[in-house]
Amino acid sequence: MTIIKDGRLFQFILLLIGSGVLYEIIYQKSYAPYLSFILTKVQGQESLNESLFVTQGKHAFTSKKTTEHKKVNKKTLEDILNHDNGIIFLETTDTMQPQPLVLCAIESAARVYQDRPVVFFMKGFRDVDLEDNEKHTRYFPTLSSRENIYIFPLVMDEILKGTPLHSWYNKSNPEKERYWIHTLADSCRLALIWKYGGLYMDTDIITFRPVPCKNFLAGQHSKYSSNGIFGFSSNHNFTWACMESFVQNYNGGVWGFQGPTLFTRILKQLCDLPDFEDIKDISCGNISFLHPQRFYPIGYGGWTQFYEVWDIFPTFNDSYAVHLWNYMNQKERRTMVPGSNTLVDHLYKNHCPSTYEAIQRNESLYL
Repeated sequence: MTIIKDGRLFQFILLLIGSGVLYEIIYQKSYAPYLSFILTKVQGQESLNESLFVTQGKHAFTSKKTTEHKKVNKKTLEDILNHDNGIIFLETTDTMQPQPLVLCAIESAARVYQDRPVVFFMKGFRDVDLEDNEKHTRYFPTLSSRENIYIFPLVMDEILKGTPLHSWYNKSNPEKERYWIHTLADSCRLALIWKYGGLYMDTDIITFRPVPCKNFLAGQHSKYSSNGIFGFSSNHNFTWACMESFVQNYNGGVWGFQGPTLFTRILKQLCDLPDFEDIKDISCGNISFLHPQRFYPIGYGGWTQFYEVWDIFPTFNDSYAVHLWNYMNQKERRTMVPGSNTLVDHLYKNHCPSTYEAIQRNESLYL
């Protein structure tokens, strides 16, 4: 009888323990991973993932709840670019495999501006259905390790909405435009910087060090401004004036008319620009007009120097970044060759080492 009683007592204890575990599973959810494991064995992993539980950390959500949970925590463009401190890059073609120089430019900026978001807008992402925009970086392994890089679809209608450029865009006919891809880029950079503030850079600019001023234009040479890199606070009068003039004086048949020529025209309306002297920047109200050495130490006429072997590499001590004039390279299509001892080899190695090493190991830059 004692043995029977002891057996019943043992069964009763097991029942209590089992009830406690079941309580935790159903009400407290602290044993959700175990429930997931059991259900997986019974119903199969595919069925479980589709219709029952998705385990995340210590909590389990139904697939519907998980989607809702992710949407709540997903970072929007406004969340990322709401402090006037974003670094913006654009790709206005449909390519999903940007050139290595593009990846190098983005990586170098992310390394220098580690406390600022670096956002790459890609037109080719418009049809990609991904829940988290920032996860787009997984397509580019050399960028995915940088936590401050975000990739978003380039949706023209959304970007230009609320600016003078919106009506121009809706009335435009791309088939009749000679430089449409470049004109799109000219319009987008203005709208984005006006809306969100921050710094815009072309995708053939390799960054060395931070630009110390907030509102600035880059001198390409005396009395002539580039639009390949510039920075402004949001809702700045200069960017708004540029957008108005962009539409009112539109001439898409002339190269650069909506870009550097536009910037130069508006800047000259604000100030009587003197010639640059030594390596000194010029002030125009609250805008700094930066000396060509800051970004263009090698002019467009000397662009091939980047792909030549140097006995002694330039220090670029007076430069914040360097523009590689990739537009000039469209016909020759010169590339960086690891170990070639060219200037571009030196720049990749020092300022975008992840991209450099991937090319050196002959790894794919895209997934």
